[in-house]
Amino acid sequence: MLYHAHELTRALMSPWVYWSQASARIFSEQGSWLSKLPGAPRLAAGYELLYRIGKDYEKPEFGIRTALAHGHEVPIVEQTVLARPFCKLLRFKRYSDDPRTIADLKDDPPVLVVAPLSGHHATLLRDTVRTLLRDHKVYITDWIDARMVPASEGPFHLDDYVGYVQDFIRHIGAEKLHVISVCQPTVPVLAAISLMAARGEATPRSMVMMGGPIDTRVSPTQVNDLAATKPLSWFERHLIHPVPHLYPGSGRRVYPGFLQHAGFLAMNPSRHFQSHWDFYQDLVRGDLEDAESHRRFYDEYNAVLDMPAEYYLDTIRTVFQEHLLPRGLWDVAGERVVPEAITGTALMTIEGELDDISGLGQTRAAHDLCRGIPQQAKRHLTVKGAGHYGIFSGRRWRESVYPDVRDFIRAHAHR
Repeated sequence: MLYHAHELTRALMSPWVYWSQASARIFSEQGSWLSKLPGAPRLAAGYELLYRIGKDYEKPEFGIRTALAHGHEVPIVEQTVLARPFCKLLRFKRYSDDPRTIADLKDDPPVLVVAPLSGHHATLLRDTVRTLLRDHKVYITDWIDARMVPASEGPFHLDDYVGYVQDFIRHIGAEKLHVISVCQPTVPVLAAISLMAARGEATPRSMVMMGGPIDTRVSPTQVNDLAATKPLSWFERHLIHPVPHLYPGSGRRVYPGFLQHAGFLAMNPSRHFQSHWDFYQDLVRGDLEDAESHRRFYDEYNAVLDMPAEYYLDTIRTVFQEHLLPRGLWDVAGERVVPEAITGTALMTIEGELDDISGLGQTRAAHDLCRGIPQQAKRHLTVKGAGHYGIFSGRRWRESVYPDVRDFIRAHAHR
C-alpha cells in the first residue's frame, strides 16, 4: 500500500506544486508588474524552491548532439541497436563529411559502457559517454524503469542481468570490444565475461571496472553495513512493493525509486539541505549561473527508476550478504562463475580515494580473482581526492582518469 499512498500524495500535491511554479514565474518574469514589488525576488525564490522539492522528475535525455573527435566537432545520433524488455542497448553514432575524419572514426575501438541498475538512470553517465566519444565508438546499456515493463514480461533476476550483458557483447562483437562497468555492474560484468571464457567463447579485449563492489568484505562502507546487518526478509518486507495500476507494470513487485531516493538523501541530509539553501540564496541574489547548475544536478539526481524486486534481492544476497563471487561459490543459470578462466581480456580497476559507496580495495579485489590474466595486462588506478562520482564524471574524470583509460584501451586494442 505504500506505493499507492505515495501516488495519492503526489496527486494531492500536484495543484500546489504547479501553483508554486506559476507563482515563481509571476514574481520573477521581467514583464510582470508583480516582479517590481518589494520582496519579489525572495517570493519568487521561495516558490521555485517549493516547486522543485515537490515536482516529479522524469528521466532526463542524454542530449549529446555533438562531440569533439580527432580535432573536429562531429554530429552525434543516438540509436537503439538492440532492445530487451528491461534494457535498451544504445549507440552514439558519430558522423563526418571529411574522408580523413571518417577513416579515423572507423579505426576507433568500440566501447560498451555498462551503466548501473541501482536507482538512477543511465544518463548519470552522460559525462562519461561524452568524453569517451572523443576516441571511441560508444555503446551504453539504458535500463528501463521496471514500473514501465508489463508484468507479462516475467521477472528479472541478477542472472538475467548477466545474460543481457553477454547478449550485448555478442551483438557488438567481442573480438574488438572493450567493456567499461561503473559501480554495481562490475559484478555481473565480471560474471558474464568469466562464463564466456569458461565456455571457450571470444571475450572482450579489455574490461575497465570503476568503483564496484567486487568484494564488499574489504573496507565496508555505510551502504555495505546496512545490506549486511539486515536479513533478506527485512528488505523484502519493508522495501518491496507492487506497482500501482496507473503504470504498464501494474502488479510487478519492485524496489520503488522514491524509496531509493529517500535513501540517497538520508546518507547526507545536511549537504542536500545546504545545497537547497544555497540555491534559494542564488535566486535572491540573481546568480543565475549557479542556480542553473543546481537545477541541472538535481534534475539528474532526483530522477530515479524502480528496480525489479527479484534483481534487487538477488544483488543484496549475492553481493553484500553471501559474497558469492569472491568466495568462488556463485552459480549463474546453473554454471559456476570462475574468473580465473579469463586469460585473453586485459583488466583495469579504478577506485576513488574518498569513495563512500564502494570502499578502497573492493574493486581492486578483481585482480586476485582474475588469476589467469597476465600481470602485464593488469592495471590499477586510485584517484586521489575523488569520491564515488568523481571517478566517472566531472573534471577529475576528464583530466585525470580518462587519459589513463584511453591509453589502457589503446594498449590492448590488438591481441
